[in-house]
Amino acid sequence: MSIKLEHVNYIYSPGTAYEKQALTDICLEFPDGQFAGIIGHTGSGKSTLIQHLNGLVRATSGTVYYNGEDIYREDYPMKDLRSRVGLVFQYPEYQLFEVDVFSDVCFGPKNLGLPKEEVEKRAYHALQQVGLKEKYFKKSPFELSGGQKRRAAIAGILAMQPEVLILDEPTAGLDPKGRDDILDQIQLLHREQGITVVLVSHSMEDIARYVERIVVMDKGRVRFNDRPEKVFEHYRELEQIGLAAPQVTYVMQALRERGMDVDIHAATVEGAAASIRSYFGNFEKRREG
Repeated sequence: MSIKLEHVNYIYSPGTAYEKQALTDICLEFPDGQFAGIIGHTGSGKSTLIQHLNGLVRATSGTVYYNGEDIYREDYPMKDLRSRVGLVFQYPEYQLFEVDVFSDVCFGPKNLGLPKEEVEKRAYHALQQVGLKEKYFKKSPFELSGGQKRRAAIAGILAMQPEVLILDEPTAGLDPKGRDDILDQIQLLHREQGITVVLVSHSMEDIARYVERIVVMDKGRVRFNDRPEKVFEHYRELEQIGLAAPQVTYVMQALRERGMDVDIHAATVEGAAASIRSYFGNFEKRREG
């Protein structure tokens, strides 16, 4: 199920003293089943961009298509779109408001008009999917830790059984274990259910580890849009716009500059380690020969 943006522009507060061009001529497509990452410095337009993907924000000009249909068409079922394209905000408090976690996760499917038994079945399954233990189901969402709130917010979207899951900085403020737990769970959902995932993150390491494709935003425009290893080839240009490649990219570049024939496209620690082992294995063979 693809989402396609054609020449999308967005202006905040047009015609006022606060007018600002937030997005400029965005042409992008997110194909069915892809795990994509969006990255950019603060104010680059990444959060504004994702709010266009489910119609939460309407483009000033340009068109957004979902499965080939113009979502700005007068009779387009926007409620249906938002049940199919789920957006998890950076701050889970924006999505948690019921008396307890289970009721909160039931809210979305209940609004779809489903029978109570189906609603509760979906909520229970979604909470299991995100790894939130049953002892938290009847607690107030505001008694949870930051990581638990994020799990609950994601469960609330998953209970609607979306075809696309969009996550805006889902690991912000979490410790390394909490960050890995959340992202590993999202990756598992992607693999097992084939859900299209769009992940917004400030961490190049996270992006490199999980996604198949990276969109780099800069001043409201798409600067790069390619596979991680191709994007990280431009690490000097990324630095110029306030970003950086994963640390392992710099390590591999430095080793290559010192004469070691290693894979400078390795974007993860695992990939770099494999390349270095291969280099030394080949080095030993050459020396023995």
